[in-house]
Amino acid sequence: MAHPSTSPASWHLTLAGLQRIKQWHLDHQSSHPLEHQLWDAVLTLWVMGWVGWLPAFVLEIPLAYPLCLLGMLAPQLYVRWRVHAHTRGRLRCDWLELAH
Repeated sequence: MAHPSTSPASWHLTLAGLQRIKQWHLDHQSSHPLEHQLWDAVLTLWVMGWVGWLPAFVLEIPLAYPLCLLGMLAPQLYVRWRVHAHTRGRLRCDWLELAH
C-alpha cells in the first residue's frame, strides 16, 4: 500500500506547491523539456478556467461551465495522475515532494 502522503486520494495542492513545481520545471527545463511544456500547458488551462468562468456565466454559455471547471482543476488532476503513476512505478516524478 502507498504511503498516505503519496496516495492520490489524499493529495491537496496549494498555490505554494504550484510555485515550487513551476520552479523545479524552470530549473530542469533543459533536462526535462517535454515535462516543462506539459506543466506550462496545465497552468495555461488553469488560468483559462479561472478567467473564463465569469464571462461564461455573464454571457449565459452553460456549455463552457464544465470546461472552465475542468481548467480550474487541471493542476490538481495532473498532479494526482502523476502521483498515481509514480506510486505504481510507471512514471518517475522527481518534483513530487515539492508539491507538499
